Amino acid sequence: MKKKALITGISGQDGSYLSEYLLENNYEVFGIIRRNSIVEHQRNRIEQLDNQINLEYGDLMDSSSLERILNAVQPNEIYNLAAQSHVRISFEIPHFTLQTNGIGVLNLLETFRTNCPTAKFYQASSSEMFGRSVDDDNCQRETTRFEPTSPYGCAKVLAYNLVKHYRFAYSLFCSNGILFNHESPRRGSNFVTNKVVKTAVEIKLGLKNKLILGNMDSYRDWGHSKDYVVAMNKILNHKEPDDFVISTGITRSVRDLCKYVFAKLNLEMDKHIFQDKKYMRPEELKYLKGDSTKARKILNWQPKISFEELIDEMIDHWMDLFSKQK
Repeated sequence: MKKKALITGISGQDGSYLSEYLLENNYEVFGIIRRNSIVEHQRNRIEQLDNQINLEYGDLMDSSSLERILNAVQPNEIYNLAAQSHVRISFEIPHFTLQTNGIGVLNLLETFRTNCPTAKFYQASSSEMFGRSVDDDNCQRETTRFEPTSPYGCAKVLAYNLVKHYRFAYSLFCSNGILFNHESPRRGSNFVTNKVVKTAVEIKLGLKNKLILGNMDSYRDWGHSKDYVVAMNKILNHKEPDDFVISTGITRSVRDLCKYVFAKLNLEMDKHIFQDKKYMRPEELKYLKGDSTKARKILNWQPKISFEELIDEMIDHWMDLFSKQK
């Protein structure tokens, strides 16, 4: 009998890759999407899976919809990937970010507890929870204290602690995956990696002339979403609920990213890149580098796709897309 997996945020980058991975592993996949008047844009990451997954309208802030869906599906595994996912925008809409990323998780946990308590629950936690906190060896791991520097990070800390509370208070299988930055061609183009790659390709093709960025000296630990969704599944199939950092352990700056992309496209970076305070955060998170030793040892997980392969894939994606449009 197939396992049933329920994914919130199924139409996002991670939701789409996780759906594909679970289908390959003989799961029956259900997903929750929010109602949107433009259905085509809402489902473009999962349209290739239309006949293989089951979609339901719902919202983390609407407990009645969660109750209806969880009661009907009775999933074996729940992956909560839904969120207001943009860190900089969380400064502009802090209330909505806290409600969705914090209270929304509480709504889902409570519905899970009362409707399908034998299921396993995965929460998409974030490296942004660490914020300005770094251990003496310049890494962040499961034991590093949380000092978030954004409303997004604060909300994720709330959700993280709620998951641990439900694990211990109600003996539920609830786990956190503390994922560091992970990208792909399916990443939204308002996130810095895809913004850099897409705009650089447009400059190469003569469609644009400049790339406007914020802080170029922020350091991030970048991996590929395809690798990280495998870790999510491994976390839920571990023998007991636990919390795991998922990362590559290699950090690069936004400037390093730009240098690689522009060199790959034979462009002179300094001629095209400009900075604008508009894209600066009120409190900048300068450095993230994850130590995923625990996941590598206990879950036998490790990333397979290198940073260079990731960026090359993203470049090829945009080159191919713009060539087809021409």
